[in-house]
Amino acid sequence: MALDPVSKGNKGNGAASVAFREGLIGEMPNLRAFAISLCGNIHQADDLVQEALLKAWTNAESFTPGTNLRAWLFTILRNTYYSLYRRRGREVQDSDGIYASRIATAAPQESALEMQEFRVALGKLSEEHREALILVGASGFSYEEAAEVCGVAVGTVKSRVNRARAKLSELLGITGPADIGSGGVSDSVVKRASGGAFS
Repeated sequence: MALDPVSKGNKGNGAASVAFREGLIGEMPNLRAFAISLCGNIHQADDLVQEALLKAWTNAESFTPGTNLRAWLFTILRNTYYSLYRRRGREVQDSDGIYASRIATAAPQESALEMQEFRVALGKLSEEHREALILVGASGFSYEEAAEVCGVAVGTVKSRVNRARAKLSELLGITGPADIGSGGVSDSVVKRASGGAFS
């Protein structure tokens, strides 16, 4: 999708518009990963990202420069998903972890089997728990930012993340830090933020 920094929907000076456009482009991989975690389908996720970026571009004047662009974009994407896709019943279950496997690339030192087990376990989490865990554990949002994206209280996000980590630990048979491979995606999601299962 071509983004024109002087398009009608984007007010303000050209330099600000170019910076805004570059910000949108820079967040596309993160938006795509989050979209996949929401709808579980690559094609729907790509459509969802395109729709969210179009809404963001059209409403660029409502974004306050200097605030968190990623949180603003994730909120637009999430709201778009709930208004367009979930309402239509177009969700695809990912119990085998096929779509979740495309969210992140395994580190070279991790075995394919460990990553596959993690992806399957992630797919077994409830939608709201997986969403909170992806935002905080994989996308690097603070609890406050994740709460803003989800439109819930900070305590609710903390609870969802902790429950998600506990469930993942149970599904993966993790009883302590020694059971987690070093430097892996599972380490990032299970342990990353304070309040995690073993942090």
